[in-house]
Amino acid sequence: MSAPRKDPVDAIVDQWAAVRPDLDTKAMEVFGRIFRLSRAMGDRMERAYAPHGLARGEFDVLATLRRSGEPYTLSPRQLSGTLMLTTGGMTGRLDKLERAGLIRRSPDPHDRRGLQVTLTEQGLTTVDEAVGAGLAAEAAALSTLNAEQADQLAGLLRELLGGTEETGR
Repeated sequence: MSAPRKDPVDAIVDQWAAVRPDLDTKAMEVFGRIFRLSRAMGDRMERAYAPHGLARGEFDVLATLRRSGEPYTLSPRQLSGTLMLTTGGMTGRLDKLERAGLIRRSPDPHDRRGLQVTLTEQGLTTVDEAVGAGLAAEAAALSTLNAEQADQLAGLLRELLGGTEETGR
């Protein structure tokens, strides 16, 4: 079995070991790779969504509506809460998506002061195509692992994420 391939995080850890051998850099190794992977995959996802006329933030709005099930309608507040966006940030995204014909905003029949955001047919088609493109990009990146490794990684990341969200550590 060959030695693991070195990456830029290894170089950083090696530099710290040379100047501060007393440091335990395991967390740096893990999170340095997670941050780099997140940035690289974010860029890949932007490229996957671009042919569909979407940026990641716009895709997230459409995907949230799509996942909500028929009639693919949520309030701006529900969207903001799910996507962890301010109402101002959400308004900008909704304006752009509405101008593109991918969503429509209408009065909420149950709340005179509220609005509903609904996917249009064009929005439904666009998000379904974009999600396929995004999943293909993710699958291509994940193909460096076999199925067992991918399952193990997913489980480990679930544990790590759950532990950090529960404890605030």
